[in-house]
Amino acid sequence: MQINRREVIWGSAATLVAFGALSTGMSASGHSANAGLQLMPDPRGLLDLPEGFSYRLLSQTGQPMSDGFLTPGRPDGMACFPHPTEGGQVILVRNHEIFADVNDGKPFGANGEMLSRVSPAKIYDARRPDDPFYGGTTNLVIDTASGEIVRDNLSLLGTVGNCAGGATPWGSWLTCEEQMLKPGEDGAQQAHGFVFEVPATAVGLVDPVPLKAMGRFAHEAASVDPGSGIVYLTEDSLTGLFYRFIPYSPGQLAKGGRLQALGIIGWDSADTRNWARDWSTASARSIALGESFAIRWIDLEDVEAPEADLAARGFAAGAAMFCRGEGMAYGARSESDKAHFFNCTQGGRDRSGQVWRYEPGAGEGTSAEQPGKLTLIYESPGADTLDMCDNLAVAPWGDLILCEDGRGDNYLRALTPKGQIYDLARNAHGGRAEFCGACFSPDGRTMFVNVQEPGFTFAITGPWDSLRS
Repeated sequence: MQINRREVIWGSAATLVAFGALSTGMSASGHSANAGLQLMPDPRGLLDLPEGFSYRLLSQTGQPMSDGFLTPGRPDGMACFPHPTEGGQVILVRNHEIFADVNDGKPFGANGEMLSRVSPAKIYDARRPDDPFYGGTTNLVIDTASGEIVRDNLSLLGTVGNCAGGATPWGSWLTCEEQMLKPGEDGAQQAHGFVFEVPATAVGLVDPVPLKAMGRFAHEAASVDPGSGIVYLTEDSLTGLFYRFIPYSPGQLAKGGRLQALGIIGWDSADTRNWARDWSTASARSIALGESFAIRWIDLEDVEAPEADLAARGFAAGAAMFCRGEGMAYGARSESDKAHFFNCTQGGRDRSGQVWRYEPGAGEGTSAEQPGKLTLIYESPGADTLDMCDNLAVAPWGDLILCEDGRGDNYLRALTPKGQIYDLARNAHGGRAEFCGACFSPDGRTMFVNVQEPGFTFAITGPWDSLRS
């Protein structure tokens, strides 16, 4: 998220498993059979969890890593991968959402005393030779038996505002810059607002190569369709779009491709925010819970967008507007039922959040493609139920895990296939910072999650099967 997002004027108006199409009669305020889960107060004051669940504090900002550097600040989006050679280990790739004006959480010490150990060729951008941008990623190897970190290291450096991203089927992490600096702004030498790819196996800093064909905008999350290789992308903007990137060579994103924006058939330049104040305008109307739309895709030009106007041009060409698209994940009930789920943090009548489902059409991305389907599967009735859903994960038991970035206490909430919400964890730390980066180990036994400030990464275990509806 952008650091100044709380300056937005608040207003209130009158799965990898089982998320199929939902009925239009579903109640947005319904609670699941797990609604009675009681979160037990944590004596350490870090993380309240249901009875029978426990956590391990894996790492925190400022602690030394295996490569000798310090764990950077503001951990955000994250994914977990199986280790390619060690069966008892998994790998986390973790974003660090450090913006240009953030001066703490640096990996080289307060005075940059360890920076001389880094080759300038491994830094994407620096204001001065002795002052790079500190956003990027870290990789952590975890022993599944002991829960201990085997190795952790910097893997990308010199980017800004690495908020969310997405795992690829070929074992890498797409880390997305949310901050669109242009050369000369805040000392930047390079343009920012791009996607970078980081292999899960990286044991040091990778070559920082921006995937410019995937567009320059306020990138948030990415979701790769394992069948087509198409990458879907969200945009963290009050007037953002929903994108797809069709690579020329699936699995080799650096070779380029086509970037398009989602449009709704029969509703050009649709405003999907569902803000009641906008319903009288030509582009907006009330959207019912469970309502579905047939989709078309609009080609975008000049996708590197030096004027940071890609969303505005796309909307003018007929693309649909979404309110701060953030977390996204892919889920499949069967080979014939695939979908990508994504959050809109301030969408909905109460501006507390929406959850959408996009189901690709047959032949998606080819000349013979059929229209995909977009469905509003959840809209928060108020902050007490769901307050500003951000990162998103699909749980092994079929629910969506929603990380809150709200205005009070922040929770991990779970959304069932029936559209019901229950609480899974509460940030008990006094800072009340957002949850982010929720993801599961390949065997489904451990959920990893970050609390952005003061910068915690947790591993949570417990009787997950008891949560199945």
